[in-house]
Amino acid sequence: QVQLVESGGGLVQAGGSLRLSCAASGSTFNIKSMGWYRQAPGKQRERVAIITSGGTTNYADSMKGRVTISRDNAKNTVYLQMNSLKPEDTAVYYCIATTPMTYWGQGTQVTVSA
Repeated sequence: QVQLVESGGGLVQAGGSLRLSCAASGSTFNIKSMGWYRQAPGKQRERVAIITSGGTTNYADSMKGRVTISRDNAKNTVYLQMNSLKPEDTAVYYCIATTPMTYWGQGTQVTVSA
């Protein structure tokens, strides 16, 4: 079992930045990849970024160039630096870890005001 706890969400003006963090605990030695998804009101959950244990990253086109995912394996923590935020980035952001079972965090709200 892996437990994930996100932090760092909040309210920011358009053009601003936020850094999300996700700390994993439990059977962390099994984690292969970690990442972030988001779900806006009335929309399906979508992938934002993924990072493997080896550091390979993959970004969704919708946020490519504006987000950076990083990982501290020693701390079992993954980060999502988001810049140039837009109102359409408003969503609940979820942390994910795969072992390859999939674990989800409880989500953190990001609200971008115009």
